[in-house]
Amino acid sequence: MTFTLTAGRRVSLEEIESAVRNSIPVAVDDDVRKRVRRSRETLVSFVDAGRVVYGVNTSMGGFVDRLVPVSMAQELQENLINAVATNVGAHLDDHTVRAIMLSRIVSLARGNSAISEENFDKLIAVYNSGVVPCVPEKGSLGTSGDLGPLASIALVCAGQWKARFDGETLSGAEALSRAGLKPMKLSFKEGLALINGTSGMVGLGSLVYQRARRLLDVYLRVSALSIEGLRGMTKPFDPRVHQLKPHLGQREVAAKLWELLADSGLARNEQDTEDVLASEMGTIVKKGSEPIEDAYSIRCTPQILGPVLDSMNTIAGTLADELNSSNDNPLVLPDEDDVFHNGHFHGQYVAMAMDHLVIALATLTNLSNRRVDRFMDASNSNGLPPFLCREEPGLRLGLMGGQFMTASVTAETRALAVPMSIQSLTTTADFQDIVSFGFVAARKAREVLTNATYVVAFELLCACQAVDIRGVEGLSSGTRELYERTRALVPYLDRDITVTDYVEAIAREILS
Repeated sequence: MTFTLTAGRRVSLEEIESAVRNSIPVAVDDDVRKRVRRSRETLVSFVDAGRVVYGVNTSMGGFVDRLVPVSMAQELQENLINAVATNVGAHLDDHTVRAIMLSRIVSLARGNSAISEENFDKLIAVYNSGVVPCVPEKGSLGTSGDLGPLASIALVCAGQWKARFDGETLSGAEALSRAGLKPMKLSFKEGLALINGTSGMVGLGSLVYQRARRLLDVYLRVSALSIEGLRGMTKPFDPRVHQLKPHLGQREVAAKLWELLADSGLARNEQDTEDVLASEMGTIVKKGSEPIEDAYSIRCTPQILGPVLDSMNTIAGTLADELNSSNDNPLVLPDEDDVFHNGHFHGQYVAMAMDHLVIALATLTNLSNRRVDRFMDASNSNGLPPFLCREEPGLRLGLMGGQFMTASVTAETRALAVPMSIQSLTTTADFQDIVSFGFVAARKAREVLTNATYVVAFELLCACQAVDIRGVEGLSSGTRELYERTRALVPYLDRDITVTDYVEAIAREILS
């Protein structure tokens, strides 16, 4: 099986994730090769004609005003990738690095970056070989592209820096040698073509987004199970009322909950509640046996998760557009027979998309945290014992401690929701004077996703505990599979034991 890039075909985020997680080799068709060749040939003709082109016969960044003879091209390009490979911190995992590499290959395959066919092939060969460059995760501005992360990859391709191969960390030269590959020899513009783009934030962001979308999809079922555990009412999800508010996400969430709860014996029919309250009505003001409406964390689920769904759909479109773009500078367009100095490397689109993803995940986390609170509080749970502790309450503490974790992680998540895309700092002697921090935003989204997953995992644990207390025979057919999958990992808790491993198992096996 091979993932083949063809001219003009739009690559999906799903294809990127599948290719990197399943180690599917990448190939390109003849039309792509022709386009890559023509872009390089066009640039060579400009050099021969004496045109002045950034990164070809000029220096770069803060030295943009320095003219550099083409005879010094290799030294200039190697100096570039060494000078900007300044990231620090822990190294990115193999899947993320491969997603970044594949995103760069997709962009270069559009044939506007003027990389030579030889070095384009070598980048693909490194990717296919299983050589994984070591990429420190902190330090990218995300504006002249992801210079630091992509430079770490380019250095390995040129036989420098270090990489992982067959479980070992080796020098870049040794890793290439063991893989049977020759290092790149960079000519004019080629170092720039490898690093001056948004492929770092796109590769990382794509993987984070795919995981986040899966979490949201599962969370709709978790929500239905929690509604059953809390004996929530189903009528607020009736699609008929949601036709009155035309938000697509809200309608989709409501319809899904309505479907999942259709045959539930635990969720309540509002008419039954109304009948009970009507029978209790008298001539004086008094407290009814149950409220006519549920709290917002139950009743407003479509209005809360609907915007999350709509936002995620927009984020997916932004990431896919960026993935399928030529995002470096300058760009050499063979069909126009011209070179364009531009700002396509700027990561503001992705930075804002990742900030929006953080906000969406923080919203989901807030909702999950509120439901956990309702499960814990006997005054808000429609008849459940305090802290879901049915056996020996007081001697046992039940699930009280789990809420400590969810409150802490929720608070941390809210603090992380401060946008990165507005944190611009000027650099490079005011040449790069407004930057996106898109790669940082993607890293932050990854951390927030991890946090959200833990909170949802504990909510799911609580929902299953509540369902067992109420009577599992009343479960809907739409939530029973999720309940049974969870119970395969976590038993009903009739004694106090640490739940850390259970929460980790749910997060790993069911929510990821």
